[in-house]
Amino acid sequence: MKVLVSDKMGEAGLDIFRNQDGIRLDVKTGLAQDELIEIIGQYDALAIRSATQVNKDVLDAAVNLKVVARAGIGLDNVDIDEATKKGVAVMNTPGGNTVTTAEHAIAMMMALSRNIPRGTQSMKEGRWDKKLLQGREISNKTFGVIGFGNIGSIAAGLAKGLRMKVIVYDPYISKEHIEKEGFEYVTLDQLYEQSDYITIHVPKMDATIDLLDAEAFEKMKDGVMVVNCARGGILNEDALYDAIQSGKVAGAALDVFSTEPPGDHPLLKLDQVIATPHLGASTAEAQTNVAVAAANQIIAYLLHDTVINAVNVPSVTGEVLKQLRPFLYLSEKMGVLQAQITKGGVKEVDIEYIGQFPDLDLKPITISAIKGMLSQFVKYEVNSVNAISLANEMGIKISESTSKEAGNFLNLIRLTIVTDNSTDILEGTIFGKDDARIVRINKFRLEIIPEGFLSLIHNIDKPGSIGQMGMTLGKHNINIARMMVGREEDGKRNIIFLRTDTPVPPDVVKEISDLELVVSMTTFEL
Repeated sequence: MKVLVSDKMGEAGLDIFRNQDGIRLDVKTGLAQDELIEIIGQYDALAIRSATQVNKDVLDAAVNLKVVARAGIGLDNVDIDEATKKGVAVMNTPGGNTVTTAEHAIAMMMALSRNIPRGTQSMKEGRWDKKLLQGREISNKTFGVIGFGNIGSIAAGLAKGLRMKVIVYDPYISKEHIEKEGFEYVTLDQLYEQSDYITIHVPKMDATIDLLDAEAFEKMKDGVMVVNCARGGILNEDALYDAIQSGKVAGAALDVFSTEPPGDHPLLKLDQVIATPHLGASTAEAQTNVAVAAANQIIAYLLHDTVINAVNVPSVTGEVLKQLRPFLYLSEKMGVLQAQITKGGVKEVDIEYIGQFPDLDLKPITISAIKGMLSQFVKYEVNSVNAISLANEMGIKISESTSKEAGNFLNLIRLTIVTDNSTDILEGTIFGKDDARIVRINKFRLEIIPEGFLSLIHNIDKPGSIGQMGMTLGKHNINIARMMVGREEDGKRNIIFLRTDTPVPPDVVKEISDLELVVSMTTFEL
């Protein structure tokens, strides 16, 4: 497997690639976009930081690419939707620089409050501006945290240690969880009204662009100080400039800008603003952590099918994968079989998990079933990354449910597909530790090992029908490896599943279909 590292990355991460059997590493940093497009088709994996732009043009050229891993958190430079369509897993390393970024936010707040950058500059210029640079204490001040994820929660804890009153707003995290961690949960408007300091720790997405705009600043307490070490564009820079000029905002500490580098930016001309060149994650420890994490994620995905911290596919660690693997195999085979049995355009897919399953997220099993089904319908590769996205594009409604009662089986997966023409039901189970079986096809109860060359035959349940089929196959030197027979409840028709050592050719299928007691014959391969 070939891995390209296109941005500067810690040597510890590069050494992991170099020392891993089965991995060939190329490090080519500073590539122009056309240069990257020219070579990306060779690689199975791409490791990046913030400089490389993984856009549609790059992904169109990346014909062998399986995974993009960002040594860091932000993925503004990756077209995640396009990557998902192409079946490329996109991963980041949220744990590698969380402490570093949170510490930087606190350091920026302290430096802003005590005028440390201006004091340093004045001293270097030979001045003693003691009276001009009076600061403010942070103890007992209210610290408003927007976003209580990995970084925001650490920043909140650090501020609490500085004897600040910490209030938190996060629409995706429950009030109970935030209060359990020892902080006060507030609405966004309450945070604006109460905070002496506001720090931003949310990802940049449609819902957060210009989150702090003119209207937001107007709601804030007079003299508030604002810290942004998240992403440029979450804070509207024009609105911030106006708020500082009006006196509403006493100061701002910015590590990120909408355009980086920001150039001759009006905010940088204000004494009330301090800034750093996107240094939130720039410590030796953090760069080592994210490089190591990204390298391990890529290796785990390429060599072991283990998904860690992917943003467009459920994460499945090695241990979880071990527990889910029999069900992943079964559900994918059920999807493949269902697609070949079903007639008409698929409108709905319903997956029921009945009985005892691992106490884990079952979403990967659902994805595996959808992947198996769509692999029979679409002309391009379907994998665990793009299966759900492709189904959504095709207008297929997917639903899941669970129940504890599995009847005669310890566990049962029921896959129901609704098309323009019919509703078809498959049921499958696992015998023992990992023996996959399909045990129902619509009204028929049977037991099928889902592998190999299979034939599905509907016939009239009368003596001699099975013998005629066997003789026809034998005449053409086609050996039956396994036969399973299921009967309709009224006893009038059978369903026969044959597993043969070789495929049954179309002319033999027609010959069997023309037998007096045969209703139909369909062949497929699992």
